[in-house]
Amino acid sequence: MIRPGVKPVFHSLKPKDVIGVAAPSSRFDEQQFQKGVLCLESMGFEVHIPKGITGQHRYLAGTDRQRADVLNMLFADSEIKGIIAARGGFGAMRLLPFLDWDTIAANPKLFIGFSDPTALISSLVCKAGICALHGPNVVSLGQAGKQTLDSFAKTVTGCFTCVDLPSDQVIAGGIATGPLVGGNLATLVHMIGTAYQPDFADRILFLEDVGEPAYKIDRMLTQMKMAGVLDGVKGVVTGSFKDCDNDVYIPQILQEAFLGENIPVCMGLEAGHGTVNISLPLGVRVTLDADRACLEWDVIP
Repeated sequence: MIRPGVKPVFHSLKPKDVIGVAAPSSRFDEQQFQKGVLCLESMGFEVHIPKGITGQHRYLAGTDRQRADVLNMLFADSEIKGIIAARGGFGAMRLLPFLDWDTIAANPKLFIGFSDPTALISSLVCKAGICALHGPNVVSLGQAGKQTLDSFAKTVTGCFTCVDLPSDQVIAGGIATGPLVGGNLATLVHMIGTAYQPDFADRILFLEDVGEPAYKIDRMLTQMKMAGVLDGVKGVVTGSFKDCDNDVYIPQILQEAFLGENIPVCMGLEAGHGTVNISLPLGVRVTLDADRACLEWDVIP
């Protein structure tokens, strides 16, 4: 699926570019959705809303084939410069076998989303060699605060260099460089053993989650470790673990999960399901400097 010899490129957007909306996961609230669309338009983008994204199939925004067809169409359309997920929930991983990966690889463009769309982001980055943006979905944009919106507006246009991390949340020191990958922990774990199992070797791993008690985070990281998915990881940085019971245990869980690996491990990145959700270019080379408590992207020409 990865095009040999092709270096992943972050396809930044510019004002008046057309962003297409896909609904790869759950059904969404149309009022919140419209607020998000207005937000994108206020940033100077044109928004294309395909027919059929308001479909209903149980808790999903249409059948798997319907949702996949929209994504295939958006990637194939040369007028569409970026694609953003309507919301998270569940369902994105069900689409993976129905996607036209040859067309997607031949028409790389920026995909934006977080939470359940991690399944798409991980596959685009790890399997198709296409950079993506871990950032707000349309629905979450409609209720986002200034810090989240400012980060989104700057990052989609390719303006990103460094993010400071809380120095008191450094689990293990050191410096590591590699492409940033990852996303929602629970979604990544459910991809283990599939044809779309993520590859984190020689990469910096980003993780976040919501509503998972500490023991489940422990269990998921243990499964990843025992499955060999964490082999070769060069560094780890975590975002928010919102509404996670016994979250005071998470630093110790992370310390144990990566004990003896001699890699930098940091917490406290304001990305994920928390009040602030800064945008993170994934697939792009970064330096995680735990000694200076910062995450810095290579400058994009």
